Amino acid sequence: MHHMHEDVEALIRGVVAEEATPRFGKLTEGDVSEKKGPLDLVTVADRQVEARLTEALTALLPGSAVIGEEAVHADPTLKDALLGDDPVWIIDPIDGTSNFVRGDPSFVTLVALAQGGELLASWIHHPVSGRMAAARRGEGALLDGEPLRIAAGEPEGPVLMASARPEHLTGEQYERFYGLGPAHGVKACASGSAGCDYLDVARGQLDAAAYVYDNPWDHSAGILLVAEAGGTVLGTAGRPWRMADGGRPFAAARDAATARRVAGLIGA
Repeated sequence: MHHMHEDVEALIRGVVAEEATPRFGKLTEGDVSEKKGPLDLVTVADRQVEARLTEALTALLPGSAVIGEEAVHADPTLKDALLGDDPVWIIDPIDGTSNFVRGDPSFVTLVALAQGGELLASWIHHPVSGRMAAARRGEGALLDGEPLRIAAGEPEGPVLMASARPEHLTGEQYERFYGLGPAHGVKACASGSAGCDYLDVARGQLDAAAYVYDNPWDHSAGILLVAEAGGTVLGTAGRPWRMADGGRPFAAARDAATARRVAGLIGA
């Protein structure tokens, strides 16, 4: 199993270096198209990274399925594999596509491995810095091969919180999220890449991240990373987050107290 984890890491680095990095900041108009609107973009890099990782990862683990962001956009029934008996790879080829298109380095490639609705392993690769975070269920988290652990102690001052983008929210949720501020002891900012947010929480650069949309490719890798780095992820009614909760608010935070506080503020 250890060798497989190393192989996955090498695959991700290699595919991203060949398909995404050379296109960063150099996309032409024909390389970018809209899916559901101007903030929901897909590029030739997204498609190529996902296609190549899908082929390579299923070859690495015979019998496994794949849930990829772009594949599910074309065939939503693929999400059914998430809670099935077979191992499933969950791929977001470029998380933060709008940033990638703009030439903003806040984008990552996300890969997670799950089975029966349980997250087993995850990888977050930030191509611009070369950083690679990885986690294994029950075995902890690593950043560039070194143990990654969120420092103990609650945050000093306001909780720095990344929250969902406005287009993911109902009117009531929008008012709740963006009405938060210093009076609530938080400082909220909109999220452009959930994967970057989770990496920042695990690194101690961000106290919490809160979302109301639960696309598995956006969150699976980061949720396991934060949990294995010593953080806490809470879903509806303060319960631990579950893959099948379905479109409900949840919070990932540096510690249990911060997670409870943020979950309460967002109505999770």
